[in-house]
Amino acid sequence: MNKDKKRNSKTKFPNLSQSVLNAIKQDPNQSYNYKQICAQLDITDSSGRNQVIKKLHQLKSKGKIEEIDRGKFKIIKAIDYYIGRIDVSTRGTGYVITEELDEDIMIPKRSLGQALNGDEVEVYVYNRKRGSQPEGEITRVIKRKKTEFVGEIQVHEKFAFVKVTDPKIQTDFFIPGREINGAKDGQVVLVEFVEWNDKQDSPNGRVKDILGEPGEHDTEIHAILAQYGLPYEFPVEVEDYTEELDKTISQKEIEQRRDMRDTLTYTIDPADAKDFDDALSFKVLENGNYEIGIHIADVSHFVKEGTILDDEAYERATSVYLVDRVVPMLPEVLSNGVCSLNPHEDKLCFSAVFEMDNNCKIYNEWFGRTLIHSDQRFAYEEAQHIIETGKGEIPADISLSQKQTSIHPAIVEATLKLDELAKKMRVERMDSGALSFDKSEVKFNLNEKAEPVGVYFKTSKDANKLIEEFMLLANRKVAGFIGKQQPKKTFIYRIHDEPNDEKLGALKNIVVKFGHSLDLRDRKTVTQSLNKLLNDVKGSKEQNMVDTLAIRTMSKAVYSTSNIGHYGLAFDYYSHFTSPIRRYPDVMVHRLLQHYLDGGKTASEELFEEKCEHSSEMEILASKAERDSIKYMQVKYMKDHSDEDFLGVITGVTDWGIYVEIMANKCEGMIRLGDLDDDSYEYVEEEFAVVGRKTKNTYTLGDEVYVKVKNADLVKKHLDFWMIGSKEQVEKN
Repeated sequence: MNKDKKRNSKTKFPNLSQSVLNAIKQDPNQSYNYKQICAQLDITDSSGRNQVIKKLHQLKSKGKIEEIDRGKFKIIKAIDYYIGRIDVSTRGTGYVITEELDEDIMIPKRSLGQALNGDEVEVYVYNRKRGSQPEGEITRVIKRKKTEFVGEIQVHEKFAFVKVTDPKIQTDFFIPGREINGAKDGQVVLVEFVEWNDKQDSPNGRVKDILGEPGEHDTEIHAILAQYGLPYEFPVEVEDYTEELDKTISQKEIEQRRDMRDTLTYTIDPADAKDFDDALSFKVLENGNYEIGIHIADVSHFVKEGTILDDEAYERATSVYLVDRVVPMLPEVLSNGVCSLNPHEDKLCFSAVFEMDNNCKIYNEWFGRTLIHSDQRFAYEEAQHIIETGKGEIPADISLSQKQTSIHPAIVEATLKLDELAKKMRVERMDSGALSFDKSEVKFNLNEKAEPVGVYFKTSKDANKLIEEFMLLANRKVAGFIGKQQPKKTFIYRIHDEPNDEKLGALKNIVVKFGHSLDLRDRKTVTQSLNKLLNDVKGSKEQNMVDTLAIRTMSKAVYSTSNIGHYGLAFDYYSHFTSPIRRYPDVMVHRLLQHYLDGGKTASEELFEEKCEHSSEMEILASKAERDSIKYMQVKYMKDHSDEDFLGVITGVTDWGIYVEIMANKCEGMIRLGDLDDDSYEYVEEEFAVVGRKTKNTYTLGDEVYVKVKNADLVKKHLDFWMIGSKEQVEKN
C-alpha cells in the first residue's frame, strides 16, 4: 500500500471509538476481529492496530458490543438506537422519523454527522425526558437518499468546492483537481457524491455534468431536473429500441379486440396537447339508455415487461410538466405518435364501456381491449363553446384550425348529453362527501426565447369537468371490479387517507381571521364545512392562500396494494387507469386487469407494493420540479418588472419576515422585518401579525399591501420585497 494512503489512527480518526463502532455495525449479524476492522478503516501501522484493540475492549465494557468468541466482537442492539429517515430544515436542525417512536427525534446541527437530508440513518437518542421531544445524534448513515446534487462550483488552483443549491444540504462538496472535469469558476454543475471519510469535514465529490452559467434559462431548467434526479433525455439505446418497434396493427390483433371503430368517438384536450391518451365514445341504445365508452391508449401493447423501454418507463414513473417543456415518460415516437389517440386513425385501446340512463344509473359495465377510430379532436375551449351555446358553430378565435368550423350535429348532441350526465355525477359525488378543490393554475405566456411575458390563471370549466367525471368513473369502476373479487387479488390502488386533525385545527384558527368557520366534529361536518369554505372564498383576496392551506391539511394521495379508499373523492375503490402515456401505475393497472380478465392467478403483492412506493416517490419529485419551474418563471417575470408597484395579500407572518402574494400573478415573496424602516416590529404569534413598537402600526395575515421588488434571485428562486404600505395608506395618498 502507498505511504500516502496509510492511516495513523490518532491523526486520521479524531473519534476512533465511533469509527470502530460503525465498522462493526456494517452487518449486525456478523462478528469482527481487530484485523477485519483495521482493514475496513485502512489502518496498517502497529500503533493504530493497538488503538483499535483498546477501543474494542472499551466499547465492550460500555455495553456497546459483545465478545462472542475470543477476539470476535458483535454489535449489541441497544434500546436507545433507532433507524429512520432524516429530514433537515433549512436552518440545519434535523428530525428523524422512525416507526418505533410516536415523536420525531430532533437532531441539533452539530449532531448531524455525515447525514444528508433524506438519508436513512441510525440515531442514538440521549434525551428522553417525559413530556419533551426526544433528542439524539446520528451515529451511522445506512443508505443515501440521493448521490447527485446541483450547485455552484468555486474553482481553486488544485481543487474546488461545490456549494449545493438545496438549502437543506448543510455541507459543501470538496472536489479534487482531477475530478473538476473542465468546470469553470461560478458555473452550475451536477456533483456526484463519492465518499465521506471520518477525517473529513466535507464529502468528496466529482463533477458529473456542467449545466451552464447561473441565471441562464436552460441552465436553471436543467438544474431543476437534475436536483430531483429527473432525466432530460432518453438513452440512445432506448430511442433505438423504440424506433425499431413494430407499430402496425395486424389483422390477428384486430380479431382479438372489440371493434368499436363505427361508434362515434372523439377527444377533448388542452389546445397545446401533443399526446391524447383518452377518448370518449357515445351511442344511444334502442332502450333509450346510453353506451358510453372511456377509451385509453393501450400503452402496454407496445411497452412489454422486461424490455429496456419498460425499465426506462418504470424508472421515470411519470412525465414531468415544466412551464416551458414536457419531459415525457415515453419516447416521443410513442407518446405523441403510435400511442396517441390522434383523429382519423385506427388506434389500440383499453376501454371501460358503460350502459347508463339519464339518472347516471349503470346497468352494464365491460372492460377490455378495443380498436377505436377518433372522429374529431377538440380543444377544451371548443367543447366549452358547444356546452355554453348548445350549437356547433366554433368561432375562428377559439377553433384549433383558426377558422370558423361547423361541428357535426351528432357530436354536438353527444357533448351536451355527456355534459348533462357529468354534472349529475358531480352532484352525486359531492353529496357523498367528496371535496371540491378548484384551485386556479398559474400559466405563463412565453416568447420565442421561453421568457415569461405574461401571467394568466387557468380555471376548470364545464368541458374540463366533463372529462374529469368520466375519467373518475372509469378509474373507480376498474378498481371496484378487481377490488371486490374474492379471493382477493393484488391490485394497484390510488389511496387517500383522512386529513390531519392538527392541521385542520390550525386551518380553523386562520380562517376565523377572515370571518369563516370550520366544523370539526366528525367526518361529515369536516367535509361539508371544508366545501363551504372553499366555495365562500372564491374570488376573494384570501382565496389562493385558503385553497393552499386547505390542500396542505390533506394527506398525500399515494399508490398502494392495500386499499383504504380515497377520502378526497369519497370513493371506496379508486385506481389510476386513464393516463398510461404519462403515468407508469396506469400501465401496471392495464397489465394486471388483462391478466385477471384472462383468468390469471393473483400477482405478487410484495413486488407491486415496491413498485407502488417507487411510483409515489417519483410523483413527489416530479411535482416538486414542476413547482420549482413555476417559481423560477415567477421570479423571472418579477425581475423584469422590478420598477413596478404591486398589490398583494399577506399570506404568512413569522418572526423573521412577512410573506406577500401578488394578487395579479400569485408570485410570493418576503419582506424582512429589518427592512420595515418606519419602526421596529415584533412578531405576535397568536395574532398572526407584526406590530410596530412605537407606532403600533400592524401588518396582519390577510391584509392587502403594496410592495416592490427588492431582489429577484433566479438561482434560489426567491423574491425579496420592499414594503410600500397598506392598501388604505397608499391609495389615500
